[in-house]
Amino acid sequence: MARYICEPCGWIYDETVGDPEHGLTAGTLFEDIPEDWECPDCGIDKEFFTRLPD
Repeated sequence: MARYICEPCGWIYDETVGDPEHGLTAGTLFEDIPEDWECPDCGIDKEFFTRLPD
């Protein structure tokens, strides 16, 4: 599973953990996150996330 970083604030989305507080269960792939989802820390769109090296 991959991890993605929010470039503006540094928050990391980890596919193995998800974002349960915002309805994304553990194992949710980044590509399956709805387009209207926003970074929980800074509120920016998911298009500003970059995949971290494995």
